[in-house]
Amino acid sequence: MFQINGEKDSKSKKKAAKSDSDDSEEETKSTKSKKKSSAAGSASMFQASADKDKDKDKDKKTKKKGKAEESDTSDSEKEEKSKKKKGKGKKKKERSPSPEIEFDSLEKFVMDPAPQGVTIKCRVTRDQRGMDKSLYPLYYLHLDNDKKTFLLAGRKRKKSTTSNYLISVDATDLSRGGENFVGKLRSNLMGTKFTVFDNALNPERALPDMSNARQELAGIIYETNVLGMKGPRRMTVIIPGMNKDNERVPLRPRNDCDGLLIRHQNRRMENLIELHNKTPVWNEETASHVLNFNGRVTQASIKNFQIVHNKDLDYIVMQFGRIADDIFTLDFNYPLCAVQAFAIALSSFDGKIACE
Repeated sequence: MFQINGEKDSKSKKKAAKSDSDDSEEETKSTKSKKKSSAAGSASMFQASADKDKDKDKDKKTKKKGKAEESDTSDSEKEEKSKKKKGKGKKKKERSPSPEIEFDSLEKFVMDPAPQGVTIKCRVTRDQRGMDKSLYPLYYLHLDNDKKTFLLAGRKRKKSTTSNYLISVDATDLSRGGENFVGKLRSNLMGTKFTVFDNALNPERALPDMSNARQELAGIIYETNVLGMKGPRRMTVIIPGMNKDNERVPLRPRNDCDGLLIRHQNRRMENLIELHNKTPVWNEETASHVLNFNGRVTQASIKNFQIVHNKDLDYIVMQFGRIADDIFTLDFNYPLCAVQAFAIALSSFDGKIACE
């Protein structure tokens, strides 16, 4: 139902619809309704529990319409796919670039959820040059297109008891007190659990109504891996749910006992979404665990992963993987924002003695 390179599929569908415009108005309408039902399906999957109940009946009606009209478009889609296969031959599959994305405010763009139906394709580069950068590398996030638009920078803080990463919208300003600071990633002592925060105030210094207190954007848990380097990592990501307007439900805990990780531990999952990394498949020929990254990842690494929701394992919420020694691709979809996705990637770089 969902594909990683969603923009490619939509372009091919538009071309097919244009060429048959004289005698296929009904087919075009059915394709549009199918897209709407797919978007509604992905939206409801990440909706907060309160809003989900309200829209349940609405979703059922939309799904029924989508199923009835699915058969009308299946033949044209098959024909389009067969044409593509014939034209490909033995050419090497290239990484498809990110769609053109424009924004007025960088800070707003990196904090807002990705638009539905659009895969934001990015590239993470790691800079380890310099005296202390082998221990405290700089990480940069750019859009993976011709313009290489800069989005975020991150760096591990020095003299911190636990792993603590600052995230900034300025590649040259990675200070905690700077105006470009947009979020941070903090781990527990073992380096197996991480929390992602925005740039607002600590609850202790916030107003009594918590209106200016910081939000928790994600919790990341790496499970202990008894196989060590021989087995794939297992990770869980907890994020706030989305409301009916596709906006993130704010979560401002008053203390650590009310945060994402504790709520998940106690199974208090109201308004929370639980995601997992997709289990890799064992390949006998290569004697390794593999995942299909659709050409976006070219090198094997324990850090390669895909994040999915249990209700739809084909909808890739996020994927991350190596393409060179210090270059990685990072692609994410709704409901994640750039800060959440970048922070999840940073957590994978951090050393985890208990997991490897």
